[in-house]
Amino acid sequence: MSQSAARNLGPATALTCRECGESYDLGPRYACELCFGPLEVSYDHADVTREQIESGPRNIWRYRGLLPVPTNVVDTPNTEPGFTRLVRADNLAESLGLRSLWVKDDSGNPTHSFKDRVVAVALAAARELGFKVLACPSTGNLANAVAAAAARAGIRSAVFVPSDLERQKIVTTAVYGGTFVTVDGNYDDVNRLASEIAGEQEDWAFVNVNVRPYYAEGSKTIGYEIAEQLGWRLPEQIVIPIASGSQLTKIDKAFQEFIKLGLVEDRPYKIFGAQATGCSPVSAAFKAGLDVVQPVKPATIAKSLAIGNPADGPYVLDAVRRTGGAIEDVSDEEVVDSIALLARTEGIFGETAGGVTLGSLRKLLAGGALDPEAETVFINSGDGLKTLDAVAPVAVPSANIAPTIEAFRKAGLA
Repeated sequence: MSQSAARNLGPATALTCRECGESYDLGPRYACELCFGPLEVSYDHADVTREQIESGPRNIWRYRGLLPVPTNVVDTPNTEPGFTRLVRADNLAESLGLRSLWVKDDSGNPTHSFKDRVVAVALAAARELGFKVLACPSTGNLANAVAAAAARAGIRSAVFVPSDLERQKIVTTAVYGGTFVTVDGNYDDVNRLASEIAGEQEDWAFVNVNVRPYYAEGSKTIGYEIAEQLGWRLPEQIVIPIASGSQLTKIDKAFQEFIKLGLVEDRPYKIFGAQATGCSPVSAAFKAGLDVVQPVKPATIAKSLAIGNPADGPYVLDAVRRTGGAIEDVSDEEVVDSIALLARTEGIFGETAGGVTLGSLRKLLAGGALDPEAETVFINSGDGLKTLDAVAPVAVPSANIAPTIEAFRKAGLA
């Protein structure tokens, strides 16, 4: 791996510790040498205008002037994720008693989840930093995105997942032909293993380990797109799923950047978090009034959110409390019911993470935390085809009949 200090990473200027503020040159770092706090990318943004953004490609690279990627990123082979639909959910809003509701549907990305965004940014940075292999520990969606992105870029991938992962996500990773390893253990076990391997394989870029500061910035593009698609304004309320917690904190960062750049009006917004009850350490900490998140052992059908020791947990608590939001969690039964509700009201088949987010929205609304009169957005982060087993027991045919009109009439289907 090249150790050159010359980095073409666009407006990115340094890596800064989120705890003590120590600054480091751009490079393959992810933890502060002084306090071991996490590092994040700092920028010197040039003037960025709405017109510049609108004239860019209809993918995340329209925001390349706000991301830690090379200036020529548009010209390099990548999956070109982003600019997914923001769907006005009037039918769902009416059923819930909300005045205005939108679904940011990230199932439209190349491998059908928001992970394509973060991987595209990680890949662009990793190549600039001299890495040769794109790798990750994953709960499924990230595995899909890494394997696909590496194949598109013509480099090797190495992916590690829990062995009890949904069959659909195993198939949709293995098909890309990279190195694919299942591990006996949960995600936190897999993540620990990946961290050890990253220490030995110096030319392997584990997107969510040793290049995590760059990878995490990809989630900002969800926030950018929501603001742009709403007509250059921020929603009053947004509900976001929590796995590691990075998506939530980076959407908040995106809103703050747009405000500072004068791209949107500076007005209050509330951020709400969503977890599955079977893996809800951040929700539990929020409800208990704690600043520390206690790790848990995951037990939920929402495997893409099953991170028992979320790296960004404390920062999620900060963002939610600062904006006046809240964090809720829902049972597996509520997850399935919410997946079905979204499908039958809006024609969107979300994966279990989407069911967690909508289920938590419903619970937050019923408990009075969400304002029914405020413009609300929630994230559907992946495609329901990836988690078919979760809804298979309730998604069944209305009837099975003989191929005759008499059988149709007798079944009372008219």
